[in-house]
Amino acid sequence: MCGIAGVYNLNGVVFSSEKLKKMASTIAHRGPDGEGYYINDDIALAHKRLAILDLSENAKQPMTSKDGKWTIVFNGCIYNFKNLKKELKKKGCQFISSSDTEVIVEGLALYGISFLKRLNGMFAIGAWNNIQKTIYLARDRYGIKPLYYWFNGKSLVFASEIKAILSHPDYCIDVNHDALNEYFTFQNLFTYQTLFKGVIMLPPANTVKINRESKYVKHESWWDYDFSCSDENISFQDAKEETERLFKQAVERQMVSDVPVGAYLSGGMDSGSITGIASKHINRLTTFTCGFDMSEVTGIESNFDERRDAELMANHFKTEHYEQIINAGDLRWSLPRVVNHLEDLRVGMSYPNYYISRLASKFVKVCLQGTGGDELYGGYPWRYYRVFDSLNQKEFFNQYYGFWQRLVADDDKNQLFTNKVKTQSKYEPRKVFENVFLFNNKLKYDKPEEHINNSLYFEIKTFLPGLLIVGDKLSMANGLEERFPFLDNDLVDYAQKIPVKHKLGNLKKEINRIDENVEKKKQIYRNFDDGKNVLRKAMEDFIPKKIINRKKQGFSAPDESWYRGENADYIKELLLGKDLACRDFIRQDFIKKVVDEHMNKNINHRLLIWSFMNFEWWCKIFLNNYKID
Repeated sequence: MCGIAGVYNLNGVVFSSEKLKKMASTIAHRGPDGEGYYINDDIALAHKRLAILDLSENAKQPMTSKDGKWTIVFNGCIYNFKNLKKELKKKGCQFISSSDTEVIVEGLALYGISFLKRLNGMFAIGAWNNIQKTIYLARDRYGIKPLYYWFNGKSLVFASEIKAILSHPDYCIDVNHDALNEYFTFQNLFTYQTLFKGVIMLPPANTVKINRESKYVKHESWWDYDFSCSDENISFQDAKEETERLFKQAVERQMVSDVPVGAYLSGGMDSGSITGIASKHINRLTTFTCGFDMSEVTGIESNFDERRDAELMANHFKTEHYEQIINAGDLRWSLPRVVNHLEDLRVGMSYPNYYISRLASKFVKVCLQGTGGDELYGGYPWRYYRVFDSLNQKEFFNQYYGFWQRLVADDDKNQLFTNKVKTQSKYEPRKVFENVFLFNNKLKYDKPEEHINNSLYFEIKTFLPGLLIVGDKLSMANGLEERFPFLDNDLVDYAQKIPVKHKLGNLKKEINRIDENVEKKKQIYRNFDDGKNVLRKAMEDFIPKKIINRKKQGFSAPDESWYRGENADYIKELLLGKDLACRDFIRQDFIKKVVDEHMNKNINHRLLIWSFMNFEWWCKIFLNNYKID
C-alpha cells in the first residue's frame, strides 16, 4: 500500500526531480517505509511505500518489467496474485520478488493493458509503456483505492491524493461550482468531479490512455455492477451455502500479508463475521472498536454506542480488543485534520474513522473491515421500499430523488448559494442523479423486485464509493491499510445473482403492506428491518445469535445532541463569526437560520451543519492556506 504520483509532459519537456519529490512529499503519510522515483524524458513517476507484501528492496517501486517495456507505480493489494504468478511462470516469466507489484508489471509485459481486468483486489495504477510512449491510468472495480488526475492539454498530472496535484507549479486552485452544488444536494459527489476545478477522480473500473497525440482524456469503462442478472432459480439454501463458502474464501484471501493484520469490530454482523473467520487463522486477533461518551446524550442517539455488542464478540472470539472513546470535545481538534486528509468532501460524520484508524495503526498495519455488505445484500430496506409502488422509470426517479437530497432541496438553493455560485453552476443535480441509472441500459422499471435491484445498483455506485474514499484517506493518514472482504470479485459476482426475495426476508408481505396503507408509508418505512436475510443465515455459525438478530442501525456519533450541547459554542464560533471563509459561496444568513433551528430543537440539521463545518475548513485550508499544526 502506498501513495503514487506522476507527470507526463506531452511536449517532451523533462519534469525536474526536485518538483517530483515535492509532489511526493505531500503524500508521504501514505508510504512511510520508503520511496522511489523514475524520470525518463517525457515521464516522471513517484512512489511512497507502505510495505505490506515482500518487505525487501526487490519489491521497490517504480518497477520496470524484465523486457523494459513497462514501468509502473501501484497502490493497492492483489489477492489473486499467487495464482496469476503461477500462470505467468508457465509462460516463461521470471520473478525476483514475492510482491504483487512484480506480477502486475510482468503481466502487462505479456498480455498488455487488458491484464488489469483479471486482477482481484484493490488498486490504482500508473503504467508507462516505454515503447509506445503512452501512460495508462487504471482503478479497481469498486473504487477502493483513489486516483486523481488533471490534464491541461500539455501535461497529465496524477496522484493518489489531490494535494500532490496542487503542488504542481502549473495548477492554480479554483472552486468547481458544479461540484459544490452536487455536494450540497447529496452530501456526496455522484459524478467524478472534485471541488478543485479541473481535477477529476478516475471512476472505478476505468482506464485512461494518454500519448502525445491526445487532445482530451477519454475514460474506458471495463466492468460494471449488474443486479439485473439475478437467477430466480437459486434456492435459499443454495444461496446461503454458496455465500458462506465465498465469504470465508474472501476473508482468507485478504489476510495475505507480511505484517500484522487486525480487524475493526463494531457491534454489527458484517464486522463480526469477518472477525469470526479471521480469528480462526490468527491466534488472539487484534480488534478495534470506536465508541462515544454518552453521558449527555438523549433520545434515539443514546443507542448509538456499540461497545457492549463489540465486547460480547471480542470475548466470544477471544481477540485482543482495544477501544477508542470519542467525546464531543474531540471535534475541534480533529475536524481540520480530517478535512485536510479528505480533500474532497464526502459522506457523513467521518472523524470516528480517523480516530479508530489512528488507534489501530499503533498495533497493526492492515485492518479488515465490513464495508460493502449492506450494499450487496440489501442492508437498508427502509430505502428500497420507498419505490415499491413506482409504475415506471419517471415515477421511480421522482420517489427516489426526494430521498437522496440529503442536505438542501433544489428549491432552497437560491437561499443557500451566493450569486457567484448560482451564475456559474451549470449542472442540475436531478440530471446527475438520473445519469447514474441511465449509464446502465440493462435496468428495468416494471416490478418491485426490479426497483429494489435498481436501488442496490444506485447505492453501490454512489454511496459505497464515498464510504471507500473516506476509509482510504483517513486510514492512510495514519499509515494503515484497510481491506474489504465483501468486495472480493467472486463474492460480488455471486451476490448479484441472488434474487431479491432471498435478501429481503418478507418481500411479498411488505409489498402488500405498503399497497394497503399508502397514506402511512413514511411511518412504515421506519419499521423495516428485514434486510440481508440470506447473509444473516450464512453467518449463523460464525457469530452469536444476539448479533445475527440485532436491529440494523447506522454508525454515527451522537452529533445531534453534541451540537446542541458541548459543541454549540464551537459551531457558532466557526460558522457565525465575521471572518467566515466560505462567505463567497454560502450565504451566511442561511447558515445562521440552520444553526438556530437546530439549537432551538426545531429541526435536526446535524448533516447540514456537519457539511457547513467541513466546507468552511476546506476553504480555510485550500483557499486561504491555513496551516494545521
